[in-house]
Amino acid sequence: MSTVALSQDLGIESTSELKQQLAAHLGQGGELRVDASEVARVHTAAMQVLCAFVVARQQAGHGTVFDNATDTFRDAARLLGVLRTFGLEATPDTTKSVENAA
Repeated sequence: MSTVALSQDLGIESTSELKQQLAAHLGQGGELRVDASEVARVHTAAMQVLCAFVVARQQAGHGTVFDNATDTFRDAARLLGVLRTFGLEATPDTTKSVENAA
């Protein structure tokens, strides 16, 4: 089983790099672990890239598991309605960490 580590900053400016990083694992068989333990900033665009990646792997019959997701990552997933896509559960303290850029 392989692991892909997400960077600390998943801002919109990093989505191309994230897409390239994940592309190498798209067709990889078996379960892939995504380490989200360092994510401190996340933008919707990065979450879209991750969702597309997970769905494409599911359609190919491959599992993707998110490990050690930070509160920031969990809260962003919760706000965007993709907790289930990532196989994550919301925690009570994940409502304070998402930056509102509006």
